[in-house]
Amino acid sequence: MKKVSIFPTLVAVSLTLVAMTGFSPEILSQERDFAILKRWLEWNDGTDRLQKHLNSLADRMLESRHQLVDALRSPEDWKARQREIRTTLEHILGPYPPKAPLNARVTGTVNKGHFTVEKVVFQSRPGFWVTGCLFLPVGRTAQAPAVLNLIGHTDIAFRAPGYQQLILNLVHKGFIVFAIDPVGQGERLQYYDAALKRSLVGGSTTEHSYFGRQYFLCGQSSASLFLWDGVRAVDYLLSRPEVDPKRIGVTGISGGGTQTSYLAAIDDRILAAAPTCYICGFRRLLESIGPQDAEQNFLHGLDRGIDHGDFLEARAPNPTLVVATTRDFFSIQGARETVAEARAAYKALGAEDNLILVEDDHDHGYTQRNREAIYDFFQRSLLLPGDAADRELPYLTREELTVTPTGQLLDSLGGETAFSLLQPEVRRLSSQLEASRRNLTSHLRRIPAQSAEISGYLAPDEVPAVVFRGRQKYADYAAEMFLMKGEGTCIVPFLLLKPEAKKRPPVILHLTSQGKPHTAALSDELSWFLKNGFAILAPDLSGTGETGPLSESVAFLSLQIARSIPAIRAAEIVRCLRYARSRTDLDVSGIAAIAHGNMAIPLLHAAVQDGTLARVALIGPLASFDRVARSRFCDVPMEDLVAGALGHYDLPDLEACLAPRPLLLANLKDALRAPASTEIVSRELEVVRQAYAGAGAAQNLTVKTWETFQSLEYLYQEWLDK
Repeated sequence: MKKVSIFPTLVAVSLTLVAMTGFSPEILSQERDFAILKRWLEWNDGTDRLQKHLNSLADRMLESRHQLVDALRSPEDWKARQREIRTTLEHILGPYPPKAPLNARVTGTVNKGHFTVEKVVFQSRPGFWVTGCLFLPVGRTAQAPAVLNLIGHTDIAFRAPGYQQLILNLVHKGFIVFAIDPVGQGERLQYYDAALKRSLVGGSTTEHSYFGRQYFLCGQSSASLFLWDGVRAVDYLLSRPEVDPKRIGVTGISGGGTQTSYLAAIDDRILAAAPTCYICGFRRLLESIGPQDAEQNFLHGLDRGIDHGDFLEARAPNPTLVVATTRDFFSIQGARETVAEARAAYKALGAEDNLILVEDDHDHGYTQRNREAIYDFFQRSLLLPGDAADRELPYLTREELTVTPTGQLLDSLGGETAFSLLQPEVRRLSSQLEASRRNLTSHLRRIPAQSAEISGYLAPDEVPAVVFRGRQKYADYAAEMFLMKGEGTCIVPFLLLKPEAKKRPPVILHLTSQGKPHTAALSDELSWFLKNGFAILAPDLSGTGETGPLSESVAFLSLQIARSIPAIRAAEIVRCLRYARSRTDLDVSGIAAIAHGNMAIPLLHAAVQDGTLARVALIGPLASFDRVARSRFCDVPMEDLVAGALGHYDLPDLEACLAPRPLLLANLKDALRAPASTEIVSRELEVVRQAYAGAGAAQNLTVKTWETFQSLEYLYQEWLDK
């Protein structure tokens, strides 16, 4: 029989439709895509849903704190609250290290006539160098007040003209000023390459969050580094005979305002503090720009009841000036509300006038009015009266303010880095975990509850509510589109792909960081499973596909409230499994799950919590959290990590918990998401092999290296047959 092509007929139909409706064939073809949230008003904020849900959880914590603070009345009430704040901060940021010798020295001096600049290095921790410049006015006849200037997120730190304007005016008014480079800025780049003369990872905020992720993984907050640098900078000032120890102030803008707030809250030697363009309260921060880089976040900080107001209230009745601008991305409304709350503490302690808010109509940065308010504040608080006018003064060059011979500590003095300082703790936590693994049965028995608690996993309801979005039929399969309710207001769009040739197909849960397929052009892998008679459930977990991508801000928010993105996604996976089991047209006697890349992390957490998942395949998974903490360079975002997990459990422990269920591990990755070495694979999978051998199921553990030119049958068939 002669074949008749239908192509001309389709073209004719398309052209007829164009003539009738004005739609082009390209627009018609868009209706074949798998977008689920499109054209639904209720769901058009899919990319923001997770952040808004986390905001709502944070808001409950902030409301609990507000009710507690609002009930404080007497001086005794507030003093008890101050002790509580400081204890909590020490728990979050500490334990504070012992004070070792500063080993300070002056590397050079610049004489500018009215003042001199001494270039200073000191060690805030053994081997951890800090660079700074001490500005000394000439003509002093007695000890002078000193102001520690902590710097915001500028790569060249206090050498920038905007910072020098404040510093030089304070010096000309008779103040000693000590400006130091924060970690990751100025001459303290933590990932500096001497050949390239730059950081290998990016600017200041990138550096901060780069090592900050590793600190969170170890259950610490990298804010502790910045805080302790400030404490030791005060120690250095007090070692100088020119400084009056009873007249110490601190100020800084933006990230420097953050550091100022931390230091002034815990160090009683700070008489006067002027945080600038930072204080705004977490409620308004979360409503606007969200949490910023790592050192501006505390591990479980909101869960422990810490807000910006606590930094002010902890130091009452000492003089404090909050400096704000009305168009700052740090909310002016939040600044006003925070100061209003803190004023109750100052009033109760008989010093209401010692808390001042000054603001100017400007964006994020200094203004003349605000600088003059800072000068006047320090002149009154540190008892050095004089003219508060802001003057234009000649700036020093970067070369004049360079402290080290090369302009960077790493190739001048060497010493410790934020990464190397963490490594003893990484080794301690690793040893702690290894000790627990020695009694493997007991260790693995603890993992489900322990991983749930540390990750913040919340078990979902039995069967989630879903909305059927539509069905598209193709030659050999049907695509059903759904929207599932997740935790809170979160939503999970998902596809159920069903082969036409099989009546009750078995189910594969398929996870990638890109989420479900978005067009009818399926990947080779999904097509292979459909042709082999499997139904595929493919979701957009929160932060993927139509609900993503996630900013690091959202991940930092999650750890502030003692949750984690992997745990939230794990609960969404369990919801998907429960929905699949509710379908009578599917064979759910042995649901399998496949995760690619870092989606292996939430799948492992889900599989440990849901024992009914029959088999698991992880393709290109991260070898372990431990590798991330041990690697100076890593490419694993905060959204894929569980803060505080190290020392208690790791990814291999979760994998070991799956024994005797069939488990496929293919193409393990190191911290840079490159193929893991044979040594890493052997070390990290030792506990997994022991668990499977102990369960009499060594044959159910498959470890493979798979190349894309090899068949999918080679990759999956052995695992499916077990």
